[in-house]
Amino acid sequence: MTPIELRRKAYQVLVDNLGQINTIRFLQQVGWGYGDYTKEREELLQGVTREEFLQDLERIRNS
Repeated sequence: MTPIELRRKAYQVLVDNLGQINTIRFLQQVGWGYGDYTKEREELLQGVTREEFLQDLERIRNS
């Protein structure tokens, strides 16, 4: 299923269950996010080595 097909089906599920007006209201509340994810990620991970990242990932998986 392509992303477009998935979105179309999801919209249809919402409309079928909530009706058109409530679907629109719901989508307005959810929003589409804000900010620059790529820039924020780069800032958060600045100076983190690949080895440190993999160690943290392994620690999280094991906890």
